[in-house]
Amino acid sequence: MNWEETFEKMMENAFSPTGKLTNRLNLPVTEINRWKREQESHESRKAELLNMKNTLRPYRSIKMGESEQLVFQWKWDRFIKINEEYLMESREEKWKVDTNRGEIYQQKHHFDSPRLQTVSAPVYPARQKYDRREAVRYAEEWWNERNPQYKSFEDNCTNYISQCLRAGGAPMRGQPVREKGWWYNENNWSFSWSVANSMRWYLSGSTQGLRAEEVEDVKRLQPGDVICYDFNGDGNYQHTTLVVKKDGNNEPLVNANSFDSRHRYWKYEDSSAWTPEIRYLFFHIVDDFN
Repeated sequence: MNWEETFEKMMENAFSPTGKLTNRLNLPVTEINRWKREQESHESRKAELLNMKNTLRPYRSIKMGESEQLVFQWKWDRFIKINEEYLMESREEKWKVDTNRGEIYQQKHHFDSPRLQTVSAPVYPARQKYDRREAVRYAEEWWNERNPQYKSFEDNCTNYISQCLRAGGAPMRGQPVREKGWWYNENNWSFSWSVANSMRWYLSGSTQGLRAEEVEDVKRLQPGDVICYDFNGDGNYQHTTLVVKKDGNNEPLVNANSFDSRHRYWKYEDSSAWTPEIRYLFFHIVDDFN
């Protein structure tokens, strides 16, 4: 049995064609719990999961004695209906298969971009107002790849969101001091550009250039706005996403890197990092940069 057949067989045993857990595979408890949370989330949102398309790409084989671990890129697209609105959610994940034990595990990943590498940072026209459409367009183009004009990180979520904001015309300031402002060049960058908790503090306190207003109601967010995630509820924010559209309940759908996601429901209840203590911050980007 080749790599693709091995993984497809395991996924058939684990999930129905619509992505519902069937409990016919020895999945880790964390995986079972996150899929159950997602099913509960769909029920609470009155979301109907209509179909699911899987695409597999072999990535790496790791031999450990008599055991072999196969690493796959698993891209799936799910067709969802919410209040008469049809949505397509996409995700790219890396899964490791232990062929001896018959177990599968989700892994954090970075798949190299197939695009040619360049050395110069991109140049965007200076704008007086935030171009939300351009920020979202960039988020849609690069959600599952890494723009070779920027440095890529293993935890790439905030770097990706910064790129989206920059594509929307957000002005950089503070260089060359990494602890100040929000900025990037091909040789260096501010902590707020690439670190989730630093971006959270920057958006909370910036009074010039790129600024944001913290809002209480997530439904007030618009495409181009930012959500920050503190999965453990300890005050240290570990993840950042960009709102790209709204669902049929007027709730945000987000794009993200690290665990590459497109049009993902904003609550992240289906994430292995989710805990009952999770906290969110909702930032509406101020449109006028002056």
